[in-house]
Amino acid sequence: MIDRRAFLGLSGAAAVGGMLAFGRSSGAAPVLRFPVNHSPAEWQRLLGPARYAVLREAATERPFTSPLLKEHRRGVFACAGCDNPLFSSTTKFESGTGWPSFWRVLPKAVVTRSDNSLMMERTEVLCARCGGHLGHVFDDGPKPTGLRYCMNGLALNFRPAQS
Repeated sequence: MIDRRAFLGLSGAAAVGGMLAFGRSSGAAPVLRFPVNHSPAEWQRLLGPARYAVLREAATERPFTSPLLKEHRRGVFACAGCDNPLFSSTTKFESGTGWPSFWRVLPKAVVTRSDNSLMMERTEVLCARCGGHLGHVFDDGPKPTGLRYCMNGLALNFRPAQS
């Protein structure tokens, strides 16, 4: 038979262990609303399995696999989910991380939220139009912003500038 004190102690330890194992706090995340919405089935049909996993389930593509790493033409990088313009090619830089990286986002193109999913504090970057998971932003980028928007190439489409 377990007494009440032992039960409460074990329950508390289990709760802390769960937070450490899964990296999420017990507080509910605020619900974000976006102008472009689809059902999960519609998103899967529109995006295909790989892009759906990244944009809608916050998966991460393997590093150094995106063709956008070698994209150096003038143009705009847009959300692969809704075509929202996100980054100018003039802000792209070689970070050496294996994912397309940018030091500035276009105005009002993204929203961010706290992400504790890997037992560390990170800032997740979402498309402001459809809420698609794009990647994360870090404070180890180049001047003038010092930011590194580390994006999944599968979350982006490149639109070359018109000559």
